[in-house]
Amino acid sequence: MTTEEVDGAVYEVFRQEKDGDPMRHAGNLVAPDPELALHYAREFYSRRGESHRLWVVPRAAIGVVDDPDLLRPPLDRSFKKPGGYVMRDKLEEARRRAAEDHP
Repeated sequence: MTTEEVDGAVYEVFRQEKDGDPMRHAGNLVAPDPELALHYAREFYSRRGESHRLWVVPRAAIGVVDDPDLLRPPLDRSFKKPGGYVMRDKLEEARRRAAEDHP
């Protein structure tokens, strides 16, 4: 028998401290079923009212992407970054030319 068969499945717990905050990984727990996993998560991560919201997810349901070819974009998209295209210099040049054309 595997540990999972004896103890239950591993669940990952994410918590949100207050409304509008991002969900952050709080830890994991082992439970025999989803209902007990929710109960354990409330006891471990929200017992003192420090959590606004909890997500309890079976670890087996989390997809993993670790292939470098999939994580790197296939095309150069630096033009989408704020530093990829400087407008200030172009605007100053256009204003200078407009001022020269219409004194």
